[in-house]
Amino acid sequence: MRRGTRYGALLGPLLAGGATPDLVTRAARGLGLPERGRYAVVVLGTPVPDAVVAEGPDVDGARWWWGSAEASPGAVEGSPGAAEAREGGRQVAVVLLGPAGAARAAARLRELGAGPGGVSPVVGSLAELGAARRLAGTALLTCEPGSREIVRLDERLPAALLVSRPELSTRLLAEVFGPLLTLAPAERSLLVETLEAWLECGGSVGRAAGRLGCHRNTVFNRLRRLERLTARSLSRPRELVDLVLALEVLRLSSAPP
Repeated sequence: MRRGTRYGALLGPLLAGGATPDLVTRAARGLGLPERGRYAVVVLGTPVPDAVVAEGPDVDGARWWWGSAEASPGAVEGSPGAAEAREGGRQVAVVLLGPAGAARAAARLRELGAGPGGVSPVVGSLAELGAARRLAGTALLTCEPGSREIVRLDERLPAALLVSRPELSTRLLAEVFGPLLTLAPAERSLLVETLEAWLECGGSVGRAAGRLGCHRNTVFNRLRRLERLTARSLSRPRELVDLVLALEVLRLSSAPP
């Protein structure tokens, strides 16, 4: 993996988006990268661990280029991405992927203790890195506050839609979970935990009861109470979608349930 001011200066215009063909060609030559290839962008919310920036390709053959950690995570000072880069101390890398693709890149970051972080979908050229950086940043926003998650955008598309429109997410949470949020924290957490367990168990009350360590009737009664509070039925698909999305907004909130 490579890192430094020169690499950051070359990557910056690409990651900012809208780079001209001549600029893309110059950056490709300076970085020793093909203009067309299988690329992903990584955005980390914390400083990059030293092990992550070791020189050379990784075991999958992927090659990593990190932008400067000072003025930018891959954005040169004065570029459209520079101010955004400084916010929150984010770090950005361009990855020329190996055979295992973006999933292996995400797994390697987890193994090295990086995170939280977001990984973009695969793009086919250096000219598409600006769009990939934005999508990787959106993926990072879907990480639970305080977590060390490394997530790929394609694994978090519903959550990505929610974080992309925070005003609508806030409205959704208030509209669906408003009465639930007025409960005492412990009571609210119990109902939320039960809903999460029921969803993770594929809608099985019995399996959810086993996971929670309680009787299945207890799970059933909690779910019925949640339905009454939210005026939505778990048996109606459209209303279930409302509940699942509101639960996702709650997960992404900095406040505990």
